[in-house]
Amino acid sequence: MGPFIHEYHKAYNAPPERFRCEYCGYRANWRQTVRSSPKEEIVGKLIMINPDKCTGCKNCELACSFVHERQFRPGASRVQAYTWEREGMSVPMLCQQCDDAACVKVCPTGAMHRSSKLANLVEWNEKVCIRCKMCTVACPFGNARYDGASSSIFKCDTCMGAPECVTFCPNGALEYVEDEQQVRSRKKAFAARFKNAFQEVS
Repeated sequence: MGPFIHEYHKAYNAPPERFRCEYCGYRANWRQTVRSSPKEEIVGKLIMINPDKCTGCKNCELACSFVHERQFRPGASRVQAYTWEREGMSVPMLCQQCDDAACVKVCPTGAMHRSSKLANLVEWNEKVCIRCKMCTVACPFGNARYDGASSSIFKCDTCMGAPECVTFCPNGALEYVEDEQQVRSRKKAFAARFKNAFQEVS
């Protein structure tokens, strides 16, 4: 974990205050690190998964949990890196921001809804949510999860256009790319294959 924090503080070069890098002793303020990166144009972009590049390092989980929960707790991450040791493969999985999202359809209060600000984003409204957990049941990929510790639904929000999992993936298994037809077709094909594989395993 030390080297991870070390790379994190180097990337953002935040002043010392809140946390200490176990690798080199650097201290940094999480408030300035997690949101200080310059944002690119966020309209019409999506997170692309390249499973053949994933090594199962789980840097994505650490980055995500730190950004959203201010702690390194993989269980609080919105992205989960699954590993099949027998097959020798790992795959990072996160909300696919489906066009026809099942979680949105079953939500009785509208807490799960399509964003009016960001393209390709399904948002969760904590204030409207009644914690019925229907979205967690409806998601065919298991990418909407209920966290009892925080009484929250965990799903990817792309860090509002600056996904930290992409920033700290060392091998390019996660990419934030323009929403083009070729990319979307590739993503849908992968999602369909993973859905079938996930159902077979479960």
